[in-house]
Amino acid sequence: MSTDAQQDSEEFRAWQRWHEGRIVAVAAPHGPLSLTGTHWLADHPEGRIPDVPGVWREEEGRVVLAGTPADGLTVDGKPLDGEVRLGADRGPVDASRVARGERRLVVLSREGLWAVRDFDPRSPARQAFRTIDATPYDPAWSLDGTFHPYDSDRTVRVANADGRERGLGLSGEIAFTLDGSRHTLQVAVEPDGSLWAVFADATSGDGSYRFRFLRPPAPDGDGRVRIDLNRVLLPPCAFADHFICPFPPPGNTLTAAVPAGERNRIDG
Repeated sequence: MSTDAQQDSEEFRAWQRWHEGRIVAVAAPHGPLSLTGTHWLADHPEGRIPDVPGVWREEEGRVVLAGTPADGLTVDGKPLDGEVRLGADRGPVDASRVARGERRLVVLSREGLWAVRDFDPRSPARQAFRTIDATPYDPAWSLDGTFHPYDSDRTVRVANADGRERGLGLSGEIAFTLDGSRHTLQVAVEPDGSLWAVFADATSGDGSYRFRFLRPPAPDGDGRVRIDLNRVLLPPCAFADHFICPFPPPGNTLTAAVPAGERNRIDG
C-alpha cells in the first residue's frame, strides 16, 4: 500500500485520533508530566516530606494525614484541620482525596509500603513538553497473534525504574510472527480481559525509549488476538522520573526491531 493510500485509510485516521488523544492526555494538568515526586513514607519516619505540607504516617495499614489551616490542604474538597485516615487512591489523579490548590497528593500502596505522589500542573517537565515522537501508522505492524494462558498466574521479580525490585504478575504469553520469525511476550491480563506487556526490542535505547508497553485487546474464545505495534506506548516513566515502571521480565526483549508506535518524548 502506498503512503498516500495508507494515510487515507480509516485505520490511519483511527491511529491519528489515538495519537493526538495520547498527546492531550499526557499534557493534561494532572497527566504523567505533572508528577514531581513519589515519596515513600518509610523514608520519612518523622512524617515530614520535603515540600509536601502536612504530617504523614502509616498506622494500622492506613495512612494518617495531620494538617492545620496553615498547610492549605483540602480533603474531599474541605479544608483539613486535624487528622484524616486515608487509603490508596485508585481513581483518576484529579479525583484524589487530598489537594493543595492545583496540586494533587495521591496516596499509593505497593507491596505493603505507602507513598505520596505529588502532581503539580506547574512542573518543569509539563512546561517543557512539546509532543510524542511516534511512527505513523503502517498496516504491516498490525499482526495476528495467539494468547496462551498459563495454568495459573505467576509472579516474577523485576527491577523497577526507581531502582527497587518488585513483583510483576503474569498470566500467559502472546505468540506472533515478525520479520519471518516467531516471537513471544509474557503478558498480564487486565480486569477487562485486555492484555499488557512490558517489552524491549532492538531499537530500545537507540531510536526508542529503553522499554515500552503493549496493550492488545482481549483475545477471542480461541485465543486469537490482534497485536497492533502501531500503538506501542511509552511508559509513564518516559514522562516523569518519579514513576516506578517495571522493566521487561526475562524473555520480553525481542531480537527484532520495532520502530513503530511511540518512540520518545520531545521537549520544546
